[in-house]
Amino acid sequence: MSLKRSRINSNVPHSARIWNYWLGGKDYYEVDRRVGDQIAAANPAILEIARVQRAFLVRAVEYLVREAGIRQFLDVGTGLPSADNTHEVAQRLLPEARIVYVDHDPVVLVHAEALLTSTPEGATDYIDADLRDPEAILREASRTLDFAQPVGLIMLGIAAHVTDDSVYDIVGCLVEALPSGSHLVFCDSTEVFHPARMRAMVEQWNAASENPRINRSPEQLARFFDGLDLLEPGLGSTSRWRPAADGSGRLAGPGAPPGSLEHLEPLEPVEPLEVDNFGGVAVKR
Repeated sequence: MSLKRSRINSNVPHSARIWNYWLGGKDYYEVDRRVGDQIAAANPAILEIARVQRAFLVRAVEYLVREAGIRQFLDVGTGLPSADNTHEVAQRLLPEARIVYVDHDPVVLVHAEALLTSTPEGATDYIDADLRDPEAILREASRTLDFAQPVGLIMLGIAAHVTDDSVYDIVGCLVEALPSGSHLVFCDSTEVFHPARMRAMVEQWNAASENPRINRSPEQLARFFDGLDLLEPGLGSTSRWRPAADGSGRLAGPGAPPGSLEHLEPLEPVEPLEVDNFGGVAVKR
């Protein structure tokens, strides 16, 4: 796949680079670090939310591969490459897994080659497209994915960037195109535990970023799962979605890579802290 290079303005903060900074990555500029620190000062929990959301991705993808039999994934709003990207998690367990990433951020486009390091048995692709154009996403994704077979649709923290109710039709369009047995993995920010801090975070973000976002209530987030069957434990803090016994973001079990929790002594269950990042996994019947 040939990827066009986009001109990057290193003087303007970008949400993908700020998130990368919070995750401990290295693909950011001074302006991103400065804005990231300002947002973290307004809401220190954002650093934990970034970590928890990535851990939720890992556990959800592991579940879909191991237990739901999902062999292909559509990851919309992927952000900058970091540790445990969707294809790395999926192909670690199933080398022939196929993954399509979607983002419209020019910063992500520049780094997209890092998302295309598939196993020989599987495939990865990258689509430069906007969430607001789901038909284009589906059209391009069909070159790599077989929409006659179940798909894992990954949407983590992306719907918040469509700040009006049109977002429900957009997500609905993507889900409608998927066959029975497909799963939606979804999460986004809310204001349940620290409302003042979460509102301040959004205000800081929107003042500095060209890609505004919004927090939604749990009731509003639940609408994204309309028509689907939510799996246990339902919609809630992503830190509480099937955590490992020690409260970490990893899942232990058959097929886990060396060094995972299955090689450690059993631990007493630890209840993870709840965060203002709510999500869940649902299946389309």
